[in-house]
Amino acid sequence: MSDERRLTRFELEIMKVFWKLGRAAIREVQEELPEDRRPAYTTVQTIVRRLEEKGAIRRVRKIGNAFIFEPVVSRSSTVGRLLDELLGLVGGSAKPLVAHLVESGELSLADLREVETLLKERESEGDQVEPSRRGGAHE
Repeated sequence: MSDERRLTRFELEIMKVFWKLGRAAIREVQEELPEDRRPAYTTVQTIVRRLEEKGAIRRVRKIGNAFIFEPVVSRSSTVGRLLDELLGLVGGSAKPLVAHLVESGELSLADLREVETLLKERESEGDQVEPSRRGGAHE
């Protein structure tokens, strides 16, 4: 993702709402955010405009005075770009990331078994993607 398309933490939080709702007005997005830390309408409006400028969402119609927006980028492609960027920051190897997830308790043995199953399925399908084709710096 280029710098102008890189999303901030708050922009990602807003994108999660769009991915959940599909199409939504700014007010609907604001109301989906956690009540205990819900930002003002104008703050959400500013972030939505930034997301539109970055090409992450687009206006699809207008109802009264409210514009309806929908996501342009998928959750999986956004997460993939973030993970590729993270792997680049740790030298291209997933090992430090996996080690941290294990040490922090975020990755369980069941998770690892699921990953192993996914890898075996990919291998049997002959669908191995070379790291260089993903756009990240992987080993």
